Amino acid sequence: MTPRQKGLTSAHIAAVFFGLTGVLGHVIHASPMTITFGRALFAVAALLVVAFCLKAAIVRGLDRRSSIALLCSGLALAIHWVTFFMAVKTGGIAIATLGFACFPAFITLLERLVLKDAVSLLDWILVVLVISGLVLVTPAIDLNNTGTIGLFWGVISAITFAALALINRTLGRLDAIQVAFWQNLVVLVLCLPLGMSGMVLLSGASLFWLIVLGVMCTALSHFLFVHSLRSIPARSAGLIIALEPVYAIAFAMILFNEQPTLRMTLGAILIIVAAVWPRRQTGHTA
Repeated sequence: MTPRQKGLTSAHIAAVFFGLTGVLGHVIHASPMTITFGRALFAVAALLVVAFCLKAAIVRGLDRRSSIALLCSGLALAIHWVTFFMAVKTGGIAIATLGFACFPAFITLLERLVLKDAVSLLDWILVVLVISGLVLVTPAIDLNNTGTIGLFWGVISAITFAALALINRTLGRLDAIQVAFWQNLVVLVLCLPLGMSGMVLLSGASLFWLIVLGVMCTALSHFLFVHSLRSIPARSAGLIIALEPVYAIAFAMILFNEQPTLRMTLGAILIIVAAVWPRRQTGHTA
């Protein structure tokens, strides 16, 4: 297998693991806060092992500015995970994933509103696509509808992920494993008061799947994504990761028989196109 093939394989495996996040959130019988705490706990342990094996820096290079950014990004990550799992528990895997998949549109809006970056006409068209997709995906304009509530939490998770992405732009000089470790540690500490108590109530099966979520779908998937960047362009890796909603919806259909309606399918297509298209436009894929 050539280095390029290895990189593509690593990126696709990472996307599959990312896509499994919603599935595992569905099968783990615990509150969103407990799931987030456990995910961060096992991810921190696994990332320590990865950092040791790769001789990656954990403390080196940290200063006051980067430490504040890591704290803020950890807070954003905690809110993102909790709201995403709330979306899964309330509206189902497909609804939660499609809500989260809107994050590129919110990145565009935050770049314009907060960073005052120039936004192209194409970017605004993609925002309109996402909004149109959300309208189609929304089961009903009714706050008593669980699907609508789930989509609401999914969109909140997308907004906080967009904020996380913008904060991460300021951490570019730090090692990716280092950033992931500290962000997960912040999540662990923030969720400790409410998340720890739920851990002792977990069944053996839920604990097993929580370990899989923290180790495979967080630490390993992050490592595979970073590893893929050594042999394929970031644009190519980003395009593959943008297919995460496709994997997630496929898992939901196969494992839980979550059959999307025609309206939801059309909305999903609009949202996924809006997520994938910017990455195709920024350069050739591998």
